[in-house]
Amino acid sequence: MGKLKLSAIEDDKPVKLALELPAAVHRDLVAYGRALAAETGQAPIEPARLIAPMLARFMATDRGFSRTRKAAAGGVSSPSSG
Repeated sequence: MGKLKLSAIEDDKPVKLALELPAAVHRDLVAYGRALAAETGQAPIEPARLIAPMLARFMATDRGFSRTRKAAAGGVSSPSSG
């Protein structure tokens, strides 16, 4: 099995959100939780606990978002100028 993008899921105080997922996405989250558990030696991870780390990883690796965020922090008006 290839290395997954997520590592062990840490406990953190969550903020509650309510959302609906397509059934296929939920099935994939269940499968990912099982694969992650097998890779890390943890118990299977519930889909709800996977969503936040997956979104965080996605945003951390999105270059366009990173440029926009840096531009906003630096007071630069255009995200393409960073």
